[in-house]
This record gives sequence, C-alpha cells and structure tokens, in this order.
Amino acid sequence: MSQPLLKLVPNPVESAKAEVHFSIRAIGRDAWNACFQDQVEDYDCLLAIEEAGIEGFEWRYVTIVENGRISAAMPAFICLYALDTTLEEGLLRRSVRRVQGYFPNFLKLRLACLGSPCTETGAIGFHPDVPKERRSVLFTELLSFFEQFAATERCSLIGLKDIPEQVSAEFGAPLSERGYASIGGLPTAWLDIDFKTIDEYLAKLSSGTRKDMRRKLKSFEQVKVEIRTDFGEFLPEVMALYHDTRNRSDWQFEELTPEYFDGILTRMSGRCYCAFYFVEDKLLAANLIVHDDRIAIDKFFCMEGEKGRPYNLYFLSWFTNLRYCLDHGIRRYQSGQAYYENKVRLGSQLTANAMYFRHRNPFLQKLLRLVSPLFSTDEADA
Repeated sequence: MSQPLLKLVPNPVESAKAEVHFSIRAIGRDAWNACFQDQVEDYDCLLAIEEAGIEGFEWRYVTIVENGRISAAMPAFICLYALDTTLEEGLLRRSVRRVQGYFPNFLKLRLACLGSPCTETGAIGFHPDVPKERRSVLFTELLSFFEQFAATERCSLIGLKDIPEQVSAEFGAPLSERGYASIGGLPTAWLDIDFKTIDEYLAKLSSGTRKDMRRKLKSFEQVKVEIRTDFGEFLPEVMALYHDTRNRSDWQFEELTPEYFDGILTRMSGRCYCAFYFVEDKLLAANLIVHDDRIAIDKFFCMEGEKGRPYNLYFLSWFTNLRYCLDHGIRRYQSGQAYYENKVRLGSQLTANAMYFRHRNPFLQKLLRLVSPLFSTDEADA
C-alpha cells in the first residue's frame, strides 16, 4: 500500500491503525475485495466511479488495519450537500430555490459521508477472519476516526448513505450512542429468480398483471434488443438518453459522465452489460446492468420518454433482464431504488435503507432532527 492521506493509531497496544486514502488504488484490489466478498459493486466498480470525473465529489476510502491486514473498510466521499435535494416538488422547494437565488449556499453544508453516491447501498466491509462479535468494535473505531477526519476537512455534517436495514440492526447502537439521527432513504427493490421460465414467472403474478404483461410483451415484435459489452459509437446517444431521463426525475444528486458509463463496462468486463433497445434503427433506450454469479443489479434505465413509452420499453427491459438471469444462473434481480409501484406489481420485495447524519454543532443537530422528516426519501409504501 502507498502512504495514506491520514493515519491514526486508535489503540497502540493492539497495533491497529485507521487510515484514509485519496484513491482506492492505494489499497489494492485483493485487499479491498477481501472485505467485500459478497458485493457486486466491488473494487473495479469503485475505481470506475473514482475515475469518472463526476463533478462536485471528492473520493475517500477508510480502513482499519491490524497487523498489516485490512480488517474493516468503507468508501466515503466529500461534497457540498444541498439539504433540499430530496424535497418533493412543491411550495417549500420553490421557496428554498428563491432564497438560493439571493444566497447560493442557503441550506448547503460541506458533507463527509460514508458510502458512495453511485452504489446501491452503503456497505461496511470486514475481512472474513474478523469474528462477528468484533465487528461492532471495528465499526466504532472506523466511525470515530472518520469523524476526526471530517473535522480536518472542515465538514460540518457527517453522514452514512443508504444503510440497509440488516446493517442498521447490527450497528445502530454505536450510531445512536454517537448522536446520529436517521431518516428513511429509498428502499431497494429485488426479485428472487425462483422460477425456471418466464411463463412460470408470469404465473406467479396476479391475473390482471399477467394479462397486461402479455399484452406489453407484444412490443418485442417492433423492438430490436442488443446485449452489448461496449458502447462504441452509441455512447453520445446513451448520454442523451441519460440526461433526458435524469431531467424527468425529482431527485438529482450526482450527475454521471460518459467516463462513468464507459468505465463501468471496461473495469467490470465480464460482469456487466448494456441492453440497447432500437425501433427502426433508432436507439430509444439503454439499460446498464452489473452482476456477479448470484445477483444482477439494474444500475440505470435510460429512455427517450416521449418516443420510448409507446413501446413499453421499461417492461421489455424487465423481461430482458429476467431472461439474462435465467440464462446465466443468476438467482436475484435487484432493480434498484425509486418507481416502486411497477416493481412491487411485478413481484419485487423491498428492503428499507436509512441515512444517518450528525452535525458537529449540537444545537444545529437538534434543529436538523426536528426538520429531518421533511427531507426523508422513504417511499416504501409506494
């Protein structure tokens, strides 16, 4: 490993030290992936994100090292965070924007956050040799060090992004003890591939949904689907579809770049693909998927809204991905966050995620606790 950006020895007796690095390259693929053996979005995915030139984000990687071995790790980022990012469109959000017209940094705080804005959830990685009963101790050490690091970076707000409910259950106590508040994040939708054919899957759906899907699937007669492992000359068109889709979204955090899309396919070669949907040789939608031999994660479905909707391209992409899972023995399709109505209708289950935050100023932390329900993005009941 190269020299870390910052180092702290929490307990000299145990020869353990906490480190934070500018680049995941300083840690190395094998050392990082050893702590994230069950994660699709591993070293190569994070490296692609790091190298994508996403504006407004600084990447960090926090580790606890014991006797020369990384025992615990998390990705992290620093950004100027607008608290109104997750506000619903309405009077309150319009009022905030008017104030920001005169005071650009109103409701914007420098944030140091564990997790990644570009991964599905915030994963806490542990070396497989770490006993389960020691994980909470290591996480507390990592969190304590990250708080000290955030102070050196002049970050007034510290957070953890999209922590799944099972992780919150394990580590909620140390977070609560250190004064963190939580708000609901967008849950993750997933579908177990516990069927052998598409017909068997359709039989699991309600009669109304099954009839509707069979009607929509007739659009395959007009649509050409290509599974590609590179964007080639289509990358500018994919980016146009991405921006068209992003502009229709109420919530906009990071803005992805061509280097991100190209980097994912390049860095994760053999573990990702992009499905292209053509109508009369016109590209109307693209769907980026990353996977391992267990789980396929639907990263982005981008579509030209007005022209693509009549061809039911979202639903065609759903069934294209299910067929891919069946053909490759993948046992779970994770369709991501937001737009839950159709996902639940198509048999998906939801896992809740939480966002944790703490302001370094105790008074402002109490204030943020009071208003935090306004900023929750939880749509579990959608």
